[in-house]
Amino acid sequence: MDNRNTNIIVLLAAFVIVVAGMRVAAPLIVPFLLSTFIAIIVAPPLFWLQKKRVPTALALLIVISAIIVIAVLIGTMVGTSIESFSRNLPFYQERLREKATAVLSLIDRTGMDISTDKLFEVFNPSLAMSLASKMLTGLGGVLTNGFLITFTIVFILLEASTFPQKLRGVLQDPDRSFPYFDSFIRNVQRYMAIKTLISLGTGVVVALWLLVLGVDFALLWGLLAFLLNYIPNIGSFLAALPAVLLAYIQLGLAHAGLVAIGYMVINIVAGNIIEPKVMGRGLGLSTLVVFISLVFWGWVFGPVGMLLSVPLTMTLKIALQSREDTRWIAVLLGSDTGESLREDLLPDDQSA
Repeated sequence: MDNRNTNIIVLLAAFVIVVAGMRVAAPLIVPFLLSTFIAIIVAPPLFWLQKKRVPTALALLIVISAIIVIAVLIGTMVGTSIESFSRNLPFYQERLREKATAVLSLIDRTGMDISTDKLFEVFNPSLAMSLASKMLTGLGGVLTNGFLITFTIVFILLEASTFPQKLRGVLQDPDRSFPYFDSFIRNVQRYMAIKTLISLGTGVVVALWLLVLGVDFALLWGLLAFLLNYIPNIGSFLAALPAVLLAYIQLGLAHAGLVAIGYMVINIVAGNIIEPKVMGRGLGLSTLVVFISLVFWGWVFGPVGMLLSVPLTMTLKIALQSREDTRWIAVLLGSDTGESLREDLLPDDQSA
């Protein structure tokens, strides 16, 4: 066996060991990942306050206070909805099964031979509502570690201002290597900030539309739309499904259709018009990679891993794009050609 095959086997074995370790350590890693992504999002406001000559301690206090206030408001508004929805979930699932059975009975009268039990074994629409409940409950379980998450964010932000100097000190050729690290950090911050703003707008519009239609737990479905908007293509469908099914149970087929149309319009505008213009061509993932990352990170980290799947994969892609020797992997992960990736993601002085 030559050295190349040996290296491949060693790399695969190391990958399996690392993934197994991450899955075992998920209760510790997941809060740290959430802290890291929140810190990336709130770092620009902190740096802006520092540039305005606000003392670091005061700027950090302002940022952390804003995070706590937002978290408390969201928890207060949505927490009761999650509890009430989870309590009523068996009733909704049973009502949905009854309605689906009634529709299948009408189809059966036309002469088509359909086994209801067999069909429900393959496709059970009530599972969509159960999945939404598990995802929100899993996220709520992580957010109970709010004290740990808050302190981790504080320490990450304290280190953020000195990290570039430390990085220059450890690099052998900082003038050559630092632009790649700087490009990587800037693109991750840009992606997370833009994606968060677009997801927030999507969640707010969804919640308002459902409130107008009178669908129960509108704030809850708005939160779910905000969270799942981090998952392109698949996320909008997963967010819409439980809300449409609940509208069908509660208000009938016409309102369910209006809910579905509202989701479709909102996600077309946000995902196909606003997001590509703001983000640029090189910050996309192929649909296959999105689906695989959703399954993989969900298996490793649970429901929160599903929500973080695309940000994690995007971070990996941007890191790979930052170096010429790994750029081909980023091209395979992306939805665009290598030329567009080069234009969007290389450091400014080199893309010019």
